[in-house]
Amino acid sequence: MNHRAMNHRTMNRPAAIMVSRDCAAWDRACPAALEQAEAAARAALFCAGADRGLTPHGRVEIGIRLADDATQQRLNRDWRGVDRPTNVLAFPAWDRDMPAPPGAPLLLGDVVLAYETVAAEATEQHKTLADHLTHLVVHGVLHLLGHDHLNETEASAMETLEATILAGLGVRDPYRHPI
Repeated sequence: MNHRAMNHRTMNRPAAIMVSRDCAAWDRACPAALEQAEAAARAALFCAGADRGLTPHGRVEIGIRLADDATQQRLNRDWRGVDRPTNVLAFPAWDRDMPAPPGAPLLLGDVVLAYETVAAEATEQHKTLADHLTHLVVHGVLHLLGHDHLNETEASAMETLEATILAGLGVRDPYRHPI
């Protein structure tokens, strides 16, 4: 199923995915960036949320920010102590042990992508910017859901889940199709 076919009604999930674009280069290089980021976030939430205790009808909120390298470098420095840009940052707000108050949405957190870094990686890896954007949004949302890649076992599980989600969006497996 391509990203256009996998929409809100198809997934039957009332998630609020708020995508903002701070860097106009995203629009010039990938005119559908906002829609693709939203579709990727929904797909990751739909496919990986249940194993984290999220119900298919739960109210969930995620923020996706399409920024530039300067913004990303500042965030990376201030929050992680690393003074350089990176492709994607995830800022989880959700604690599995602390459910949202009754009637309130579950705030999963925010995912931020850096245009220049993502665009350069896409070129270096012979990928379209749209596919790389999709992959990194899925990756970031999985981090919001508590997935990580700190050791080989976690990395393998996360990569397999990413590849499954990406296949549903019509994006080839970035781990099985090296440069």
